[in-house]
Amino acid sequence: MARWRNGTGTLTITDRDGEGESEVPLRIAASYRHRSRGLLGQDGIDGALMITPCGSVHSFRMRFTIDVAYLDRKFNVVAVHTMKPGRLGLPRLRARHVIESEAGAMAKWGLRPGMQVRIAQQTD
Repeated sequence: MARWRNGTGTLTITDRDGEGESEVPLRIAASYRHRSRGLLGQDGIDGALMITPCGSVHSFRMRFTIDVAYLDRKFNVVAVHTMKPGRLGLPRLRARHVIESEAGAMAKWGLRPGMQVRIAQQTD
């Protein structure tokens, strides 16, 4: 089992045919402080944010609408939702990680429930 640390990495999304890949810059929030802060106080994000461990999110005090993908332990996408500011997401029992991005980004990347993604954390 991976030991996640705050930092950066890459989210790789492979289309269902296995032919095309999207690589997305990723910020990783693994400590309590970074998970609690998430995207609060920001006006947007280039790429995505992974919050781990995490099974549910909220968008209270957010400044923009976000896409949220819930991932299980093997990085299978359990659900994808769009959340406007001021909303409380339902907990996903199988979710271990959450990916957040600006609204519309996940559709552009082709990210859908049932897919599996890869995450590589950059090391110093």
